Amino acid sequence: MTEQHVVTLPRATAKRIPLYYRYLCMYRAEGVTRIKSHELSKSIHIPAATIRRDFSCFGELGKSGYGYDVSHLIDTFARMLRVDELHKIALLGVGNLGRALIQNNFRRNDNLRITCGFDNQCPEIDTIINGVPIYHMDQLAEKIREQGITTAISTVPSVHAQEAVAQLTEAGVRSILNFAPARLKVPEGVHVKYIDLTSEIQTLMYFADAENTQNNMEEAIATFAEPE
Repeated sequence: MTEQHVVTLPRATAKRIPLYYRYLCMYRAEGVTRIKSHELSKSIHIPAATIRRDFSCFGELGKSGYGYDVSHLIDTFARMLRVDELHKIALLGVGNLGRALIQNNFRRNDNLRITCGFDNQCPEIDTIINGVPIYHMDQLAEKIREQGITTAISTVPSVHAQEAVAQLTEAGVRSILNFAPARLKVPEGVHVKYIDLTSEIQTLMYFADAENTQNNMEEAIATFAEPE
């Protein structure tokens, strides 16, 4: 068996690789065979210099004046993202958000799949939603170990999030996507990604308002500067 070389990436670069991969797959589906960093930059709104620096972490992927071979980039990033392997995911909290995640269930990503859901009191316990069995939290450790799951999504409210995450880590989960804004205490080696929808929307609104204000100022200055 050939030993696969593992590339150690800066955290910021690693977070951008899935985005590059998704857009490159879209380009290939449209018949694009090669692309330059400034062309990709226009699509994903990341500076071309940052793209080139990220790609350089994998060696010489492109050529000056030619750009990058789209299929080669896809193959390189696919190996890093392990898209040929099925990654089973546990879901904690089968409320409105949890049910929506199960119904979608990464339908555009064949290698990601929610395979079990857990809750304490939802009416769906001991039923199946979109092919996903829903269990009581009492069965969490048993089912996660049984399926060899190391990644989970938690939609549990902040007041119960710490307790829920503790159960996950005790069962062997090492990667958690958490929709509760409260910061959690986890053992060393466990990675948590926080998604705070309220903060994300407020940030989006701020930038939209700031851009609108800047445009209005520019229009006012232009009008003032016009000769009579």
